[in-house]
Amino acid sequence: MASFDELVDLMAYMRSPEGCPWDRKQKIDDFKKYLSEESREALDAIDKKDYPNLCEELGDLLWHILFISQIAKEEGLFTIDEVVDGLKKKIVRRHPHVFGEGRKLSTPEEVIKEYGKIKALEKKTNDFY
Repeated sequence: MASFDELVDLMAYMRSPEGCPWDRKQKIDDFKKYLSEESREALDAIDKKDYPNLCEELGDLLWHILFISQIAKEEGLFTIDEVVDGLKKKIVRRHPHVFGEGRKLSTPEEVIKEYGKIKALEKKTNDFY
């Protein structure tokens, strides 16, 4: 996805010496308020069925995820590639009825029940990725 890679590169540039002083100053903890605010704005757009605004707010949330991931990369914590790869693995693992050897589930209720079991096992074993 070229657009996504371009956004990752744009974020790295914004944090570089040639980028934005405000962006370079930010720490991961600074994003608690921004994530909360942007999430509320996205929820409000959903409630209002304001889909053009929802598109914008989802973009803002994605930008914050990229921002946090760039800071984490700089601090040697994790990278956006690890976030994306971990998410992909988690989605596949939590949907064995689609991607694996799990029994076929035919109702949303069965899926929710199985999903809950898998998620509980992940928490118990600390196997999130």
